[in-house]
Amino acid sequence: MVTALVVEDSLTDREHLTTHLQNLKIMVVGVESSEEALFKIQALRPDVVFLDVVLPGQSGFELCRHLKSDQKTQDIPVVIYSTKDTDADRLWGSMLGADAYLSKPVDAEQLSQTIQKIIGGAL
Repeated sequence: MVTALVVEDSLTDREHLTTHLQNLKIMVVGVESSEEALFKIQALRPDVVFLDVVLPGQSGFELCRHLKSDQKTQDIPVVIYSTKDTDADRLWGSMLGADAYLSKPVDAEQLSQTIQKIIGGAL
C-alpha cells in the first residue's frame, strides 16, 4: 500500500487532503511540523510527502530542500501543497526539488493526476 506523509499545521487542511488521499486508497500519516516530519520520514519511509509551505519552525520550502539534498531521502517524491500559489512560489518549489505543486484547496481530480504522475504504477 502507498503511504503519504502530510505535513500540515492546519487540522482542517490536513483532514481535507487526508480524505482525498484515502479515497485514492493511500495510507496517510499526518504531522504538524517539519521537525515531526523528519522523525516520521526516518521511521516510516513514506512513498510521497505533501508539504505545506507555512509551517512552525522550518518552512516547507526549507524541508523540501533538506529532503532533496540528503541521499537517504532525495528519491522520495515531494508535493508542495499551499495557498501560496504565485508563479514565483511554484518556481521556487521546483528549484528546491519539489516533484509537484498543488494549491489549496486541492481538486480531487488534480490530486489524482498528480499522484499518478509521480508515483505511477505503485497505486
